[in-house]
Amino acid sequence: MLDPSVDPKDPRDPFLSALGERTRALRARRGLTRKGLAKAAQVSERHVANIEMGVGNASVQFLRQLAQALSCSLAELVGDQTTSSPEWLMIREILRGRSEADLARSRAALAALFDAPASEATRRGRIALIGLRGAGKSTLGRALAEREDIPFVELNRSIEALAGCTLSEIHSLYGPAAYRRYERRALDEALAQHARAVIATPGGIVSDPATFNLLLAQCYTVWVRASPEEHMSRVLAQGDVRPMGGHAGSAEAMNDLRRILDSRAAFYSKADTAFDTSGLALEAAASGLREQLRAVLDPVPGGSPA
Repeated sequence: MLDPSVDPKDPRDPFLSALGERTRALRARRGLTRKGLAKAAQVSERHVANIEMGVGNASVQFLRQLAQALSCSLAELVGDQTTSSPEWLMIREILRGRSEADLARSRAALAALFDAPASEATRRGRIALIGLRGAGKSTLGRALAEREDIPFVELNRSIEALAGCTLSEIHSLYGPAAYRRYERRALDEALAQHARAVIATPGGIVSDPATFNLLLAQCYTVWVRASPEEHMSRVLAQGDVRPMGGHAGSAEAMNDLRRILDSRAAFYSKADTAFDTSGLALEAAASGLREQLRAVLDPVPGGSPA
């Protein structure tokens, strides 16, 4: 029985229709009737019927109860790529509960199998600096490239050249999805054009797993770090309040910055090494980074990078 408040003549939302199809499929896989599912989830059978028909307006709590009754994750019920086939589900189960170290080894094995990662010598020919804005990536990257007499690539400038407008205009006119596409194109071009280079990456490059995977596979990565206070002071000195929402300098801005750092730290930590610029003047930071990377940057006998 359908909810009488729902007009059956109205076109159904594609997402709700897909949700209904997944619910029916999961119920069938578990061998449950609609009444049995409603009883197990302790919800109304009518509400379950509405969901399966693609016309129900379900709360998160309701979907959580359904997922528990169906012995699946909320993600599987709502739908994502890792629930789209038996193979995906079986792979996910193999990885479930593994440690971070085990997952890192699994990712590396899959990358080696499918992504044809660069050789270690080729990868170390390109030094990619990652980290939040204000860490010193551009300044240090330029100094390092000049010292090694290799090209310096600032991906933000490459993105602007590809788009024909500023970063702010890309976000305001086209949105974050378009920005990520330009970011990937800029990285692809940098990798194609430079066998050796220092690349300063945007702070949010870790937000796109595919682009970040490519960076890790093709470059020797360095997480350039600083204290939250130094990040903020450098951002203010640069006159750019991204990504603090236009209120840089306030307590709210500092809280935002700390949250961004916390949310990205696990991704930044995937870098090959880290370098902390806190309390260091430019010359000391550049010298310290060069010393830390000496074994990577210095050519081995025969002229190939180490």
